[in-house]
Amino acid sequence: MASTRVAVVGGGISGLAAAWQLVHDLPGAEVVVLDASDRPGGKLRSAVVGGVRIDVGAESMLARRPEGLDLATGLGLAGALVHPATTRASVWSRGALHPMPGGTLMGVPANPAAALGLLDAEEIARDEQERDLPVAPLTQDVSVGDYVAERVGPAVVDRLVEPLLGGVYAGHARLLSLQATVPALWQAAVRGESLTVAAERAASAAAADGTPVFAGLRGGMATLAESLHAALVARGVRVVSDTIVRSLERTAGGWRLVTGPAPAPVALDVDAVVLAVPAAPAARLLAPHSARASAELGGVDYASMAIVSLVLPRAGMPPLPGSGFLVPPVEGRTIKASTFSGAKWGWVAEAAGDLVVLRASIGRHGEEADLQRADQDLVAVAHKEVGEALGGRLPAPVDAHVQRWGGALPQYAVGHVDRVARIGEAVAGLPGLEVAGAAYQGVGIPACIGSGRAAALAVATHLRGRPTAGGE
Repeated sequence: MASTRVAVVGGGISGLAAAWQLVHDLPGAEVVVLDASDRPGGKLRSAVVGGVRIDVGAESMLARRPEGLDLATGLGLAGALVHPATTRASVWSRGALHPMPGGTLMGVPANPAAALGLLDAEEIARDEQERDLPVAPLTQDVSVGDYVAERVGPAVVDRLVEPLLGGVYAGHARLLSLQATVPALWQAAVRGESLTVAAERAASAAAADGTPVFAGLRGGMATLAESLHAALVARGVRVVSDTIVRSLERTAGGWRLVTGPAPAPVALDVDAVVLAVPAAPAARLLAPHSARASAELGGVDYASMAIVSLVLPRAGMPPLPGSGFLVPPVEGRTIKASTFSGAKWGWVAEAAGDLVVLRASIGRHGEEADLQRADQDLVAVAHKEVGEALGGRLPAPVDAHVQRWGGALPQYAVGHVDRVARIGEAVAGLPGLEVAGAAYQGVGIPACIGSGRAAALAVATHLRGRPTAGGE
C-alpha cells in the first residue's frame, strides 16, 4: 500500500475516525484529511470562559455503545474517562421544575403516575389506558409524535417526548421518524406491543445493566478530537484545515478532488475517498456521479442551534437541582434546555472553584428566528430564563460565550431508514467512494465514530482488491 493515497473529506469526529481506521488498515498508505473548518474536530470544541476551559459543543457520549470508549482508550485517554456525578434532570413545565420520571423510554413512562405534575390526573389516566388498547402492528414508518400521541395521549408527547427528542435532534417529535430515532419503540410497534410494556422492559433492562449511560472526558469531550488529531499527525496523516473541496471527478485509477477558489484550484488525485461531510455538500459533490444519491441526500434537512455558556459567581446562586432541565416547546420559551455543568461534571466544579458554570441551548428545527439575535441578546435571554426556572434572578455573569452551530443536527424524518438504504445502494455503484457522518445512522459521538470506521473499512477492502493508482 506504499503508493496508495486516500482522501477523507471532512474533519469532524466521523472523518477523523475514518482516517484513524485507514492508518491501521492500510499501513504505508498516504492519508489526507481535508476540512472546511478552521480546525479539526467538528462539533467537539472547547473554549475558555471565565478562566475555565469547557466544552461548547458536545459534552458527553453514550457509554453503552463501545465506539467512543474504545477510541478514547486506544488514544491513551482511559484514565481521563469520567461519568456524570448526577443525571437527575428536570422538565420546566407549567411554571415549575418537575423531576423527569424514572423509567421512561424516550419520554414514554413505564409508570404514568410517576409523571404527576408534568401530567395532570386526566392525562395520566389516558396514559394508563394504553396497555389495554388493541395494537395493530405497524408496517411502515410514522412520526414519533403521531404514534405516541395516538397510543398514550398528546400530553405525553408535548411534555415528555418533545423535550427529550429536542435535546438530541433539536427537532420536533411529530416530524421525526419513529424507526430511526427510537428503535425500541418502533420494534414494539412492529410487534404489536403496548408502548407502556416496552418502556417497562427498557426500565428493567437498564436497572439490571447498572452501568453508566453517559461518559465524558476530564477536560472535556473536545479532548477526544484533539488527541485523535495529534495521533493522526504523529502517524503521518496530513490534516488540512480551511480547505473546501469544490468538485469530485472520476479518473482512470480513482478520484480527483479539486480544492480552492478559482482561478488557482488545486487538484489531488487519490485511489479512494471518504465523504464525511453533511448531506448538502455530499449531495453537491456526488451530483455528477449519482443523481439518485445526490437527490436522496438533498432531502435530509438540518437544524441550527446555539450553546450559551454562562460563568457566574457562586455567591447569590439559587440551589441547582440535579444535572439540568429540559423545556418542552409548548412552553413557548427561547431556551430548550440548560445543563448545570459543575453539578454534572466533577472536573468542571474543580476547575471553576468559586464560580458556577451553566449552559443553555437555543434553537429547534424550523425555528431559526431566535438565532438571528446578537450574542448579547442570547446571553441575556439565557440568563433570564434559567433564573426564572430556578425561581429567582441569577447573579450577573462573570463571563459568557455563545457558540453557534449552523446546520448542526440532521433531521431523521419519516422514512429516514429507507432513505439511508437507498443512498447506500447508490453509493455502492461508485467504487472507491464511501460516505460517513451524522446524516446516516446516528447523531451521537459513538455512532459517528462507527460510521467513519465502517466507511474506512469498506475503502480498505476495495483497495486491497485492486491495483493502486495514486499520485498527483
